[in-house]
This record gives sequence, C-alpha cells and structure tokens, in this order.
Amino acid sequence: MGGVAVDDGPTGVKAPDGGWGWAVLFGCFVITGFSYAFPKAVSVFFKELIREFGVGYSDTAWISSILLAMLYGTGPICSVLVNRFGCRPVMMVGGLFASLGMILASYSTSIIHIYLTTGVITGLGLALNFQPSLIMLNRYFSEKRPLANGLAAAGSPVALCCLSPLGQVLQHAYGWRGGFLILGGILLNCCVCGALMRPLVAPKKVEEPESQVMVTEEKKKPKAKLLDFSVFKDRGFVIYTLAASIMVLGLFVPPVFVVSYAKELGNEDTKSALLLTILGFVDMFARPICGVIAGLNWMRPRCVYFFSFAMIFNGTADIVGSFAKDYNSLVAFCIFFGISYGMVGALQFEVLMAIVGTQKFSSAIGLVLLMEAIAVLVGPPSAGRLLDATKIYMYVFLLAGCEVCLSAIVLASGNFFCLKKKPQEPEVGEMELLNKPPAENGKAGEDMEKGQKEEADKETEKEPEEKEPEVKQPENAKVDSAEVETFLKDSKEENGEVATNPETCL
Repeated sequence: MGGVAVDDGPTGVKAPDGGWGWAVLFGCFVITGFSYAFPKAVSVFFKELIREFGVGYSDTAWISSILLAMLYGTGPICSVLVNRFGCRPVMMVGGLFASLGMILASYSTSIIHIYLTTGVITGLGLALNFQPSLIMLNRYFSEKRPLANGLAAAGSPVALCCLSPLGQVLQHAYGWRGGFLILGGILLNCCVCGALMRPLVAPKKVEEPESQVMVTEEKKKPKAKLLDFSVFKDRGFVIYTLAASIMVLGLFVPPVFVVSYAKELGNEDTKSALLLTILGFVDMFARPICGVIAGLNWMRPRCVYFFSFAMIFNGTADIVGSFAKDYNSLVAFCIFFGISYGMVGALQFEVLMAIVGTQKFSSAIGLVLLMEAIAVLVGPPSAGRLLDATKIYMYVFLLAGCEVCLSAIVLASGNFFCLKKKPQEPEVGEMELLNKPPAENGKAGEDMEKGQKEEADKETEKEPEEKEPEVKQPENAKVDSAEVETFLKDSKEENGEVATNPETCL
C-alpha cells in the first residue's frame, strides 16, 4: 500500500477491511460531522447577523439553505473531479475552500457577502470533502463496510453536540466576526482528513520487465469516464434514487420544527431546545449499533429491506408524534425519531454501495445527491407554507411521515417486484433433447456418433491423396511455456481470483 497522486480504484485490489482503513474511517467521521452539523451550527450566529445587517430571520435562514444546496447539488461536479484527480487532492482543495469561505465571511459588510462566502465557498468546500471521503471508505472496507458506515455516520450527531455549544461560546467571547474566523481555522482540519485518504495501489508483479508491465497496464486500463451515466441502466439504482428523493422531502422536517412545536405547546425556550439534544444523543448511539446489525451475515443480503423498515419506522414516528399534546410526549417522539433517524443515516449510503458496487459508486453518489438537493430545497419550505396556511403543527408532521413511509414502500416493492431474478432457461435445442424420451435421446446420440465416424473415415481416405511432403511447422507455432504463464498471470489479475485448473498448469 502506497500513495500516488491519482487513485483510480483498481479492480484487482482487495479491500483491507482494517489497517490504514481505520485512519480513513476517522477522517470520514470528522468530515461527515462537519458536513451535516456545520449548516446547523452556523444558525447560532443568526441573531447577531440580523442585528448587524438589519435583515429578517428568513434572510439569514438562506445561509443554511445555500450550504445544504451546495453540499447536495454539487454532487456531479465532485464525481467528475474525483474521477479525474483522485480523492486526496480533491479533499485537500476542498478543505482550503471551506476554511477560506469562513475567513472571508468574517470581513463581510452585507448579507449578500455572507451568502457568497459562507454559503457558496464553504458549502463547495464541504461538498468536495464529504463525497470523496465516502468513496474512500467504500474502497477500504468490504466485509466490515456496514459497521464502518455506521461509525462514520455517527460523526454528524457528535459534531452537532460539539459545534453548537462552541459557536455560542465564540459568539459571546469574540462576536460573530471572531467566531467565523476561528471556525474557519477549525475547518482547516478537513485538509488533515484529506491527507489520511491514502489510495490503494495494486501489488507489483514479481520479476517482470518494466516495458512489459507498461504494455499490460495500458491494455488493461480503459479510458476513465468522468461521470458514468450508465448507472441509470441499473434498475436498482433508479429505484433507490426515486425512493431517496421522496424520503428527503420529509426526513429533515421534524428536526426543523420540533422546537417551535414545543414552544407552541407553552414550554420554555431552553426546555424546548433540549429536545434537539435528546434527539442527537440517541442518534449518536443508534448509527453504529445499526451498522453492526446490518453487517450480520443473515442481515446483509436483506439490507435493502432493513433500510425500508428504518424509513417506515421513521415515518411512523412522525405520524404518531403529530398527536403529541405535552412535553413528555415530545420527548418520547424525539427518542423514537432519533433511533429511526440514526438507522436511516447509517444505512442510506451502505445500500447505495451494495447496489452499484465500488467502481460506479463515485458517479452514483454524485447523481443521487443532485436529485436529493432538489428535494432538500423543496421539503422544508413546503412544510413551512403548510404551517403558515393552517397554523397547525400536526399537519406538518403528518405530511413528513407520509412522505417517508411512501419512500419505504417504493423501495421495498420496487426491489421485490422489479428486481426478482428469473431462473435461467436452457436453449431451444437443449429443451427439445430434454423433453424427448430416453430411448429417443439414446438413438439420436447413436446416429450422431455414427455420422461422425463416417466423416472421419472419409477424411482418412482422402489424406493419402491430398497429403504433400511434410512441411515443418514454423517455430513460432510452438507453445511457449513462458507465454502461457504470462497469460495466466494477466488473466488472474484482471479477473480477480481465478480457480486453479490442473489441465492448464504446466
């Protein structure tokens, strides 16, 4: 294992399921925490920004929306860059962008500057870190991949519990400008996480000339696609993308409105904000536990249906929570929602990896995130309009629960009915032979053998007449054992593990 500038994810390299992969997992844990928690942590500074620039809350809320839009909407761009330059350099540049955006934002003189710096530049930097980290995690883990995904996904609630209090401390001590500057320095750790993403390299061939190695590598290495749209030919990928887009419409709605719902029921601000802490604490433990369950031998082949169950669990929690009338019922809702939310977070990318495989995952995740970006921008604002029209929080939670349950039904039914494998049917000639009685089959076999013998006798009679003086075969027609060994070695590396055949061994 070594490091190079560009990593193509060679097919002949087996995932180590450990070793340096644990360092990659740690980097992915930190990046996932920054990517998902940072848009929420920035909301701590909204009151200061409203006072500084004389704008409304809806204007400052656009900062988080632009951050999420950049995180999801730039998926295809990230895929192209990863396929062109590799994961490590893309993440290093992304860390610089994320830090630069927050540093420039500390010198902003209008809310538009905040949109461009914190929203666009920092959002792009986080996107350039998030997607490559998941791609590298997929390359380093195979057997332990569900557990690795669960542990990496746990970075989101852990970072949220750390960044939000840190933002409040920085705001009181240094103001919003000093807080943005320090957060920009903290985001430089994305470059450190990017440096951990050491690409996997295929093992070198033993005692083989360099010229021959270069020729074989040129033959084996196809032209890399910057964005592989062939994933849309996979029915499983299309079903997953459709279900995920529907799910995102309602998945993020309850965490946005649960605090306001508690205040509407007459609870204090600090008591209402405690609900998000409870949700994040439960979510923190639910993700790795779900990863362990998904990695069990009897569960892993049914991971898609386990993901569907998690979505139904989440949607049902929303529907039941819509009838909450006091603080205790909201606490119970946050506990069950945190469990289901953690299950969904731990399984969503694991299922995608299982559907498309390692080679197409870099393109698949970019296209999925692009589709989800549209739903992220539509979901919470639509719920807000419904709340403005009805003034009843119950309808908002009911709508979110129905959308998530619908996505579960689409995923489970689509996989069960559209991806059911058909038994392989023998060819027409084989079917006719199988359907004939044994006697007829035997007779047909004797006739065929008899005809073959007659043709062989005719050829032997013609041989003396047509036979010319013996001509020596050219030396290049002889089989060279070295060439055979080279051919067997090449085929083994290109096609993975090849079973040893005693007839081909020399």
